[in-house]
Amino acid sequence: MEFRQLNTFCTVATTLNFTRAAEVLSYVPSNVTMQIKALEDELGVRLFDRLGKQLALTTAGKRFLTHAQEVLEKLDEARSVVHDNEKLSGTITISANEVICSYRLPPVFQRFRAQHPGVRLIFRSVPNQELKQTLFEGTTDIVYMLDEPIRSSGLAVETMLEEHFRLLAAPDHPLAKRPLLQLEDFHEEVFLTNEKGCPYRTMFDRSFEKEGIDSITYLEFQSAEAIKKCAISGIGIAFLPEIVVEAEIERGELVVLPWEIPNLQVYTQMLWHKDKWLSPIMLSFIEAARDVFRVENENKEIKGVR
Repeated sequence: MEFRQLNTFCTVATTLNFTRAAEVLSYVPSNVTMQIKALEDELGVRLFDRLGKQLALTTAGKRFLTHAQEVLEKLDEARSVVHDNEKLSGTITISANEVICSYRLPPVFQRFRAQHPGVRLIFRSVPNQELKQTLFEGTTDIVYMLDEPIRSSGLAVETMLEEHFRLLAAPDHPLAKRPLLQLEDFHEEVFLTNEKGCPYRTMFDRSFEKEGIDSITYLEFQSAEAIKKCAISGIGIAFLPEIVVEAEIERGELVVLPWEIPNLQVYTQMLWHKDKWLSPIMLSFIEAARDVFRVENENKEIKGVR
């Protein structure tokens, strides 16, 4: 069993795609396939189920992944001790949902890549409700979540930024012309929201139920971009983080309705497993994220003063 086989296995387990894994590792796809087959033959078990073009880890594969990652982490730790003053190299895997990926992480990725061009950066878009599990499974190094303050005995959690949510509509929507809204104004309106299971959708439902509105009509989406486009088209009222719609508000394509969702506290939070060794790569990425979000917080404070 070779270290390169373990590295290939972990990369395939993360991407669940031989072609993408080959691109990350700078191999040809046949080389990746050959290494995985050799590893399976040596272990005497199947590590992946081939479901057409889709890969899935078997039970044995999931068990082996935890140990393979520990071995590679120890190797990285040993390398960092020997080459403490040299440029960082290796791989880091980051996961987040669509909103954070599109609107919060690009400056972090840009800063980190500028500092450490030799590090392979893998990003996986994961639904919010599945993100913590990827840390416990060991398939992700660091995740970013939009949620209420998270408390966990097994995860390290760092709050990066408070996120404000708004109710939005097209400028010609009847409610957009009113200076003040009452609860009864929302009856028979259509709300454009994320699907059930999303943390801030749960908070949205909870807030309106507390206010006595329990007969809301929903159109549910997986994509914030789809919600935004439908709201611009006048289909209904969107419930979205402010960061997603700043450009559309500035262009006059959407307007903020005069209604505050009570007790809605949502934050962008950075998480990693408490028992995971924080390699120099992880520490550098965490510090890059802190720097970027620190600047964002300062900019928000300046805008607030204005």
